[in-house]
Amino acid sequence: MCGHRLPHPAPVQCPGCGIRHWRNPLPCADALVVREGRLLMVRHARGEAAGLWDIPGGFCDAGEHPIETILRTVPEETGLAVAVTGYLGAWRDTFPRSEGRPERVQTLGFCYHAVPVEGEEPCPDPVVVSEAGWFPPDRLPGELASPDYLSPVLAAWRDALLGGRTVTPLPDRPLP
Repeated sequence: MCGHRLPHPAPVQCPGCGIRHWRNPLPCADALVVREGRLLMVRHARGEAAGLWDIPGGFCDAGEHPIETILRTVPEETGLAVAVTGYLGAWRDTFPRSEGRPERVQTLGFCYHAVPVEGEEPCPDPVVVSEAGWFPPDRLPGELASPDYLSPVLAAWRDALLGGRTVTPLPDRPLP
């Protein structure tokens, strides 16, 4: 805030003004959208992850519940409206570098099960997504955008799907 050089990376207190700086992870929400036993995945159109597969989702806006993030971002990326049916878990990740952001951003991804509310096919936003596809649990694409994050998420999803645990209570559902 004061322009004084910090002695080391965050967490750190500025020796000039005393303000503390942290590097807290940013909250994200991702949807494991399933139709007829197949998972919806999207291929990134740009950035460090261009050409790689991912599950739809995005960063939570300030004050936005992760479920609200999914209800906003999945239609933005895929053109599909979804209903959240259950909670899978939370995983740490790093988001790729991008223009104006010289280092990777630490994130905390909240993953939810979801289903399309209409039977139409995805119509991805070509600026963000170059391709969308439905994949059976035993034939997911290998070129993953963030394998350290997606591999355990997809393994947990596969276990939940095969165990019939994709519909769970959502006690943390946002208030109307």
